[in-house]
Amino acid sequence: MYFHIQCVDKPNSMDLRAATRDEHVGYLKGSGTKIVFAGPTTDEADEKVTGSVLVIEAADRAAAEAWAAGDPYAKAGLFQAVTITPIRNTIPGN
Repeated sequence: MYFHIQCVDKPNSMDLRAATRDEHVGYLKGSGTKIVFAGPTTDEADEKVTGSVLVIEAADRAAAEAWAAGDPYAKAGLFQAVTITPIRNTIPGN
């Protein structure tokens, strides 16, 4: 089952994001979870990172929630909100 994870950063949190980025990327690469897509969200000018979007494959909602909670960004308190929604992969990308 696929899950869309939308994370919104707390205001004025770029220093925290930068300080935990390497650990976050290491978690994504080494977690063993299939990541379909992952990347930061930005403002309209593409100058400021505002959060993260991920699409992962997990057995169920509980597994997706546990995985999201284990992200070093989440553990560091970077996010003001996290939304996890089941999603269908209808048209695969290239």
